[in-house]
Amino acid sequence: MFQKKLKQIGLAAGLTLLASPALAEVPGETAFVFNTLLFLIMGAFVMWMAAGFAMLESGMVRSKNVATICVKNISLFAIAGILYYVVGYNLMYSGVDAGWIGEFSMWSPDDSSYLGETPDFGEGDTYAAGSDWFFQMVFVATAASIVSGTLAERIKLWPFLTFVALLTAIIYPIQGAWTWGGGWLSEMGFSDFAGSTIVHSVGGWAALTGALFLGARTGRYSESGASIPMPGSSMPLATLGTFILWLGWFGFNGGSQLALGSAENAIAISQIFINTNLAAAGGVVAAMIATQVLYKKVDLTMALNGAIGGLVSITAEPLAPTGGLAIIIGAIGGVLIVLSVPVLDRLKIDDVVGAIPAHLVCGIWGTIAVVLSNGDASLTTQLIGIAAVGAFVVVTSSIGWIILKATVGIRAGAEEEMDGLDKTELGIEAYPEFSR
Repeated sequence: MFQKKLKQIGLAAGLTLLASPALAEVPGETAFVFNTLLFLIMGAFVMWMAAGFAMLESGMVRSKNVATICVKNISLFAIAGILYYVVGYNLMYSGVDAGWIGEFSMWSPDDSSYLGETPDFGEGDTYAAGSDWFFQMVFVATAASIVSGTLAERIKLWPFLTFVALLTAIIYPIQGAWTWGGGWLSEMGFSDFAGSTIVHSVGGWAALTGALFLGARTGRYSESGASIPMPGSSMPLATLGTFILWLGWFGFNGGSQLALGSAENAIAISQIFINTNLAAAGGVVAAMIATQVLYKKVDLTMALNGAIGGLVSITAEPLAPTGGLAIIIGAIGGVLIVLSVPVLDRLKIDDVVGAIPAHLVCGIWGTIAVVLSNGDASLTTQLIGIAAVGAFVVVTSSIGWIILKATVGIRAGAEEEMDGLDKTELGIEAYPEFSR
């Protein structure tokens, strides 16, 4: 009886507060707290995607390379975090002023205006500077994660991590400054809400150039050019990784609303969550149907990448589409996955996990698809943005790969590749009883 009475009192008090005219508008400090929490919580979701990439890639590579792919994923996240602090963030956001590049300087938080006796919290669109840095940092780590899966099983550890340093400190921040930093593409009206181009196609272009310079795994293609399957170590692990990525994507797209200090923003984030989920679902179903039609069997790896392709496809504009359109956008992404894989095989481009179709091809499609629901977006401007970012990443990545290949080398030796990089690079195996 006493507990029931307390509940009644609490409900009455809550209704009274909600009805109060004083709460009709969210106070500036309250908005500041909610906006900051949005960045921190959604950023943590995106950080969890690093675990998803690690598990997906671990399942898709052979047992003898699993420990190495795990080392690459945790180390690339660490490198991205350090270098985005040292130079990347300011290069992307400080002093771009409708130009091409920010400042080469170390980031430092500036919340001094909120620490005095009478803080001014503005119009409800403010947040702690550190929360923004954290949210942006986990995005650059995502771009780097895309590269590791494509180049798995034959690239040496330290040259790969050297390239990661170049990508996260220089390449990603400069092209990101063009749009999210208020640079020249932003001035043109290029639209990429959460990064189909800025994050995913950047990782895809870097992975593609790396695959071209690195070459295919030994035995991946026959002398006649036929594709020889190299099954991964664990499909359950790859499936788990995909589910983790799917979960993390709600933070990726939802956090990109950049505010939670009003009912309008809360409604927008809810719609973003819905569209993100529907696009992923559309990608899975479409990929399954496409493989059934083309190959008379459902391919699990295609279904997994169909989910990722759907997620990448909706990332450039997850707010404006209706739920039905989100399904269609994701479904087209899923079909593009199925159609792209054999094209890469015909070109003898060895992509171990299918990251190039999922992140590059679907990243391009998603950026184009913005015009289907965003009336302010121009197809011409979207194509210019895709081409500009692609050209910049291909050129700068190629320079990096060429220098690394000519100096320290980027590919493991034939015997090392045969034995597996776990033994030769780490001296430890993920599955010592079952390596093959």
